[in-house]
Amino acid sequence: MRILVLQESDWIERGPHQSHHLLERLSQRGHHVRVVDFEIGWPDQWTGLRFSPRRELTPQPKVVEGSTIEVVRPAILRIPLVVYASAFTTHALEIRKQLQSYHPDVILGLGLLNAFAGIRLARRAGIPFVYYLIDELHRLVPQRALQGLARVVEQANVRRASLVLSINQALRDYLVEMGAPPEKAKVLPAGVDLIWDLRAEDGPEVRKRYGLASNDLVLFFMGWVYPFSGLHEVAESLLAGDGRDSRAKLLVVGKGDSWDAIARLAIAEGAEDRIKMVGFRPYAEMPSYLSAADVCLLPAYRTETMRNIVPIKMYEYLAGGKPVIATKLPGLFREFGEGHGVVYVEDPAEVVPKAVELAREGNLHRIGQQGRAFVEGNDWNSITDKFESMLEDLLARRRPRS
Repeated sequence: MRILVLQESDWIERGPHQSHHLLERLSQRGHHVRVVDFEIGWPDQWTGLRFSPRRELTPQPKVVEGSTIEVVRPAILRIPLVVYASAFTTHALEIRKQLQSYHPDVILGLGLLNAFAGIRLARRAGIPFVYYLIDELHRLVPQRALQGLARVVEQANVRRASLVLSINQALRDYLVEMGAPPEKAKVLPAGVDLIWDLRAEDGPEVRKRYGLASNDLVLFFMGWVYPFSGLHEVAESLLAGDGRDSRAKLLVVGKGDSWDAIARLAIAEGAEDRIKMVGFRPYAEMPSYLSAADVCLLPAYRTETMRNIVPIKMYEYLAGGKPVIATKLPGLFREFGEGHGVVYVEDPAEVVPKAVELAREGNLHRIGQQGRAFVEGNDWNSITDKFESMLEDLLARRRPRS
């Protein structure tokens, strides 16, 4: 099977996301995968050049050794706002080119504008188009004035796709409300794999590396640090002495919009011994960091962006047998409910006191094991099997090319 993937994020720098796990596994199974992506972080790395030429890349695998994903990055004009029109044009031309030269059997869309162009071209060619969402995409557009238009595009995409997939039930309900035919709207949940194969000896080694004592209460977060992640507020709460436990330490592995602000806070307060900031590490190292944690965190604010989503890190935290303290987001609560490894708080400032309370009561291990039991059936191989079957079923029912 030849799979053409359309996304408006950086396949190489961002993630690993659901798409990396699934598509690298499909590649390992012998399917051919080509990704058309977008260098979303260009404003942070801009060198002054207005034009970025088309590139073809073959990056190292993110999660599955031995897999091969080809990446095509169309040319763009690096000018704010103009970049949208530029990317829409160059991506549409690139998709047309890929249909003529690559001859994909199925197209998988993960974005907005290039999915809009891709669906139209796929329908004309008689190729199934799968639209897969892990977010309410229009809410991720940084310019609020453009979010209304982005919503219209998102609605058109979910209505016209051959199959619409979401990562959880709350997001599926949102897509049906947006116009996705209910019979075409399916849930494909996140999976887990080596993350829950933790080795006991790794935790002490990681703690020693970053100056964390064996009796420290280590609060752990991994991934992209958005402004609404609540992590800055957790750091402030920790430094304010909330929970009255100086053993509480914060370990963050990742990067993101609020990364520098948290790092500056730690330096300004002379608290670099209590707030440990570690840049992105390879996915294969995450079990070691997870092994060093006592409690994992998802303290995000109840923004519209976070309302219906369930980040993949939640499954990885729970599969590692670690308790999770999270704000009570609607999609999150609907997915995990009570008694399945997640302890809910109303506000990020409540995270540190709650962690201290659970540790003093001796409940951390019991809650962590509840979470592991809840997600251990979501192994990536079975999720990939399901995804592969969905694609093969679409191909069996496809209409001839025009």
